[in-house]
Amino acid sequence: MSTDLSHRFCTAPLMDWSDRHCRYMWRLFSKQALLYTEMVTTGAIIYGDRDKYLQFDAAELPLALQLGGSDPRELAECARIAEQWGYSEVNLNCGCPSDRVQSGRFGACLMAEPQLVAEGLAAMRAAVSIPVTVKHRIGIDDMEDYPGLTRFVEAQAVVGIRTFIVHARKAWLDGLSPKENREIPPLKYDMVYQLKRDYPDLDIVINGGINTIDECRHHLEQVDGVMLGRAAYQTPALLAQVDSELFGGAAGPTPGQVAEQMLPYIERELARGQRLNHITRHMLGLFQGVPGARRFRRHLSENAHKPGAGPEVLEQALALVGSAA
Repeated sequence: MSTDLSHRFCTAPLMDWSDRHCRYMWRLFSKQALLYTEMVTTGAIIYGDRDKYLQFDAAELPLALQLGGSDPRELAECARIAEQWGYSEVNLNCGCPSDRVQSGRFGACLMAEPQLVAEGLAAMRAAVSIPVTVKHRIGIDDMEDYPGLTRFVEAQAVVGIRTFIVHARKAWLDGLSPKENREIPPLKYDMVYQLKRDYPDLDIVINGGINTIDECRHHLEQVDGVMLGRAAYQTPALLAQVDSELFGGAAGPTPGQVAEQMLPYIERELARGQRLNHITRHMLGLFQGVPGARRFRRHLSENAHKPGAGPEVLEQALALVGSAA
């Protein structure tokens, strides 16, 4: 099994956000980041439109597919398909708290069934040669705090899982909405740090409430990797610091350079039948904090959805930012 995939910096699986267009833009900022897809259910892959759910541009690699499911046979089948499609890793979601996910018996509710999760992950590992990982919370509902977390982690480590992406909040499955579950339960980074100290041979990646590269550096003093979600989406330009600040490489491009590099991609995608606003909706935060950013956002929001809208809409929006781009 490959072990050379770096989890030092990852972007999070974000439902309705981290689609292939978003990931293509993120990759322009950082060559080193490990990117994750949105969560895709096993049923969607087995019975649905695979092109819709699995298609990606080779430029996005390294890229991990996140699965939602709990049936070991289906998870193994989807892991095989992921490997055939060229994904770098397959990840199991044990952290999503939505009602819809609970009713399908996957997501955060699986933390209450560590043995079922272990069976699924073992089946996935047996089916593929690419890395298999798991993303989970520090706990759910009234699960004992640290002992409950270690029981879950140990059950997965027994079947050979080495990489754990830990959202440092509990999930309250009864009483909080998914949005509230991202904000109300307190962040307990120390629990994740303790996990690394107690299990030094495991690859521990921390997630939740991380907003800057400086914060990433701080966490990396305690754990093996960091994962950014909303901060990467809302202020994508911070990804330009990843390669230089966290990997010792070259500095990333400016937002203006990334926007220019998106133009040929947009032309290709429009020729394949995509709509402009499906791509540019991920670019609205590109110039966050820069003079003219509001005009840039407004122009894209008001014009990219119109029939026949093309790359010129983005070029016009860039002109509104001017030299700051």
